[in-house]
Amino acid sequence: MSPTPAQEAVTVRTFAQRFSATRRGARLARRLAVHQLDQWGHPYGTPLSETVALIVAELAANAVLHGRVPGRDFELRLHHRDGTVRIEVSDTHPAHPKLPAQDPTAEGGRGLLLVAAVADCWGVHGRVGPGKMVWAECAVPPPTVE
Repeated sequence: MSPTPAQEAVTVRTFAQRFSATRRGARLARRLAVHQLDQWGHPYGTPLSETVALIVAELAANAVLHGRVPGRDFELRLHHRDGTVRIEVSDTHPAHPKLPAQDPTAEGGRGLLLVAAVADCWGVHGRVGPGKMVWAECAVPPPTVE
């Protein structure tokens, strides 16, 4: 009988917080996301921190502007695992967001285009209970050696 191979340890870090569906809640979500990344060893102002800040800002703003249901909050979750940061924003509105048509005269609707441009991948899923969860993933760059 051959020995079973040892499994590699996996570190999963998770942050989850609910916010009021207001502009202040969206701003706080962005600020806490970059603070959490800093706590996980990705300092403020690094490319990863800036990218996650942009994604959280856009998804939280969408949750507040388009996904708001009176009396309901939105939720931010960050997962840091295996060289990837996954951002999830959930709200209770049933409508799923879509990429806008390429209309240069449109006054809005570019937020998801920004998310699609800076994230490695993104999508939308239903969730348990009402609403949906919009997610995006970013690769974590390898540490620099000085």
